[in-house]
Order: sequence, then C-alpha cells, then structure tokens
Amino acid sequence: MHDRMSAQKNRSYFRPIAQLGPIRPDGCHQLANGPCWFTHIEKIERDQAPIVIDAAQIPPGVLTRLTSARAPVCGLGLDRPVIMGILNVTPDSFSDGGRFMAPDTALEHARLMVRNGADIVDIGGESTRPNAKTVSIEDEIARTAPVIAALVGALDAPVSIDTRKSAVAHAALDAGAKMLNDVAAFTFDPALAGLAAQSKIPVCLMHAQGDPQTMQDAPYYDDVLLDVYDFLEDRITVAEAAGIPRDRIIVDPGVGFGKTTQHCLNLLQRISLFHTLGCTILLGVSRKRFIGEISQTPLAQDRASGSISVGLAALDQGVQILRVHDVAETRRAIDLWQAVKTSTLATSD
Repeated sequence: MHDRMSAQKNRSYFRPIAQLGPIRPDGCHQLANGPCWFTHIEKIERDQAPIVIDAAQIPPGVLTRLTSARAPVCGLGLDRPVIMGILNVTPDSFSDGGRFMAPDTALEHARLMVRNGADIVDIGGESTRPNAKTVSIEDEIARTAPVIAALVGALDAPVSIDTRKSAVAHAALDAGAKMLNDVAAFTFDPALAGLAAQSKIPVCLMHAQGDPQTMQDAPYYDDVLLDVYDFLEDRITVAEAAGIPRDRIIVDPGVGFGKTTQHCLNLLQRISLFHTLGCTILLGVSRKRFIGEISQTPLAQDRASGSISVGLAALDQGVQILRVHDVAETRRAIDLWQAVKTSTLATSD
C-alpha cells in the first residue's frame, strides 16, 4: 500500500486542453477522432501546482491514447455526441420513480425518446439515488427483462442494461440488451466482468465512493480528480484481465455518486483528463442534486436547463456520450452547439 501511494504521489497526469472550431493551427492534434483538438497539455501532479506544456512534451504512449480513434458504441460512431436516454423502471428513482414501471408505459416513453433523438436507451431496475436500498435479483430481473424484450423489437435504437448484478445482466442480454452500464465498475459483482467479456458487448465502468445507502455520508478524497482517475484506470485493468478489450470500455467519472457539489465541479472542470485512459467518456449529470443546489431548483424535473448547460460544457472537452432524462431538449441544444462550435449544421433527424 505504501509503495502504491508513493507511486501515485510521484506520478504525472496529462490533461489535454481541448479546443473547438474549424480554424486549427499547424501541429494540432485531434482528440479521440471527435470535434475537439489540442496543442497543449496540463501536466498535473499531486501536491504540486499544475503547469501547461506543449503536447510534444508528453510521452508518446499518452499522445497515442489521446489521439486514437474510439470504436463505435453499439454501432454508433463517436464523431458526433451520442445521447443515452434514461428509462428507470423503478418505484423510487429520484426523478421519475414509478412513472414507467408498466411495460406498455415504458415502451411508449422509450419510443418518444428515440423519436426525440436518443441514440441509446438505458434501462435500470434498481435506483442508485442517495439512500436507496439494494433491490433483490429477482425483483430487478422482473422489472427489466420484460421491458427490454418489448423494446428490442420495437425500437430503432440499441438498449443498454444499467445494473451491478451479473444475473440481472444475463437476463437482460438474453432479452436483447446490447450494452452494460455498471455503476460499481465490477466491484459489486466481479462475475459481471466475465459475462461482459463472453458477450462481447460495450461496458461502461463508473466511479462511485461507497454504495447508494452511504455514498453521500461525508465523501472524502485526497484529490477527487486524480483519485477517480486512478480508480477507473485500475478497473480498466481488471476488465482487460477478464478479456474485455479497451476499445469496448467506456468510463464515467460518476458525478454525484459519493461526491459533494465541489467534488462534482472539480471533476467537470477537468473532465478531459479521462481521455488519457484511451476510452470513450460517458457523463451522467442529468437532474443531479448539485445542479439543483447551484441553480436553486429544488425539484428534479425543473433542472433540464442546468443539466443541458453542464452537458454542453462537457462536450467542449470532448465527452462523447451524455446520459439524460430530457432527450428532446438535449438534442436541440446539441444541434445548436454543433452549428456554432463546428460551423456544421447537425444531421440528426
């Protein structure tokens, strides 16, 4: 443990300073085959003031990870932002608990999200809001598998399963799910890694400090940005050891999961650091508590504008996937963001 802490303390981290726009200087580097590019890097070390260096000064392996093309997710190219629509089939989710429990209601809402611009629909049967209790495997399967089976034949979009449990994921995959979204990054159920490897599906690994029942009880970090980075790097190593190649791994810094408002802001301000992992980045901030605190909107359903603002700021740093409740509003905002930032009219339907 002491050797590990010493290694972390002496380590350098390299964050690309992402820029946008059609006018690019000679020698700039494209960031992960997306719309962003960079010429300089923020070099970060623990207990040291960060410095800005030319991109030519970073190790070649780091530059390769920053500039390498990210593989499509469920057949979706990442040259434009991808929207993952949230569909909670739970009675207690913080924003929409109980609204879409019935399969016919869930199907109607999923169809609406896809019509409004969702590229992926993410199905969850266990709330991960603060203080939420663990749901039994049987109940979670009963909530999710029938809905997924109904959606797969009716939607022109892939379906993702949001679960920490291998048995739930197995039932979802049998029902036709094409992606796994694990908020515990294989720490809750290690068997999930082997299932994902065998199924050859994309996997999102998220950081969370503690479980939903305890995660907001005084969360603490030495350095939230670097601690989350180290955790995700470790979990990528676990996933690769299980047989999941890096090009099928997506990372999510877990904004709001075991983090104060200031922790969330610290992550968002430098979220481009996570490109150095060589993976696609997913961000889920939709209607989160910190948005309510900053924008003074106590009701979750009133936080669409705040959620979109944070999402667009993340796109400015090259984040590829936004997981959202308010699909139509987010799609319209992204269309305008694309037109203004890249001088290219959006091509979405």
